[in-house]
Amino acid sequence: MTILQHKRIIVGITGGIAAYKAIEFIRLLRKSHAEVRVVLTPAAAEFVTPLTLQAISGNAVSHSLLDPQAELAMGHIELAKWADAIVIVPASADFLARLTVGMANDLLATICLATAAPILLAPAMNQQMFAQSITQQNLTALSNRGYRFVGPNSGEQACGDMGFGRMSEPKEIYASLEDLFAQKQDMKGLSVVITAGPTQEAIDPVRYISNHSSGKMGFAIAQAFSERGANVTLISGPVNLATPANVHRIDVTSAQEMHQQALKSAVENQIFIGCAAVADYRVTQVAEQKIKKSSDEITLTLIKNPDIIADVAHLQSKRPFTVGFAAETQNIEQYAQDKLQRKNLDMICANDVSSGKVFGKDQNSLHLFWRNGNIILELDDKKNIAKQVVKHIFDRFRQSK
Repeated sequence: MTILQHKRIIVGITGGIAAYKAIEFIRLLRKSHAEVRVVLTPAAAEFVTPLTLQAISGNAVSHSLLDPQAELAMGHIELAKWADAIVIVPASADFLARLTVGMANDLLATICLATAAPILLAPAMNQQMFAQSITQQNLTALSNRGYRFVGPNSGEQACGDMGFGRMSEPKEIYASLEDLFAQKQDMKGLSVVITAGPTQEAIDPVRYISNHSSGKMGFAIAQAFSERGANVTLISGPVNLATPANVHRIDVTSAQEMHQQALKSAVENQIFIGCAAVADYRVTQVAEQKIKKSSDEITLTLIKNPDIIADVAHLQSKRPFTVGFAAETQNIEQYAQDKLQRKNLDMICANDVSSGKVFGKDQNSLHLFWRNGNIILELDDKKNIAKQVVKHIFDRFRQSK
């Protein structure tokens, strides 16, 4: 028996080339003995046919808000009440925009407005469309309202572009749906603050010092804590990622800004996790105007930034359980254990970032250390790694109490 057996799932399909992947997703649902109803937008019907989807799902396909026969029984309301969950695969930029502003101009959007069931969105679009600020604002708004997301991934797209916007694979979407029904709410009342992403240290109005951190690992940890009921604050450097559902996000740019927000949040939370790749140094004097190219060499004088994780770990009052991250290129175990002791941490998560192994990637492996133990988390998707990290942090936190 699977967790999705007898669950009533509406699969919504919007217009996009990734619509063909919905067929495999529906097949996985049917294999797990879920009940499936498919709802198409008018644009989606140009990519996948109702006849194919009817054969795969075992039910008639709904695609018109103005179907006289269906609406005799208020079909859109009936479907909205029937569903245990709604999965939009793919969720196009157009559909996300319409959902954000509450439009009900097709059957699928109307069902989403009329349902009390959780909604899982699998965005898919051109990488430039995904990167647009309005799309990111829509994703953040929907996330803050409780909509859940899987993906998108980074990779080659049908148009030939490379970047974020490629829809998650059907197995990934299926796993996220399983997680939605399997969520433990054993962390209610727990408060957690997490730093994520890079910082940017200004040189002049157009240049800065930074690093390759994507923020994916920190965002995945925030999502994993939130899914188990914790109250999560996420302090993020500049990244192109949607805020996880039910997570309070604070955006910062520089290490000093992150330091200020971190110390303020640390005393208000029970667990502090420093996952951000904070710049070690900043320029002593930021130029007010763009520095012009005048010679073959330029000299910048740098000054050390505050050590956020060490300052949090050495708080004299209201000190949270403190977890650090160590991104190393050599001597991983030695450097991690040294930081654990020197910075007064309760736990440290170390990873090998040599040769670009981690930054910007969707997978990671970690070696966790604490005072009297350690464990290796083998290479896996960052979301799965995050769930394991959260489990071990929570176990150590409870033992410390």
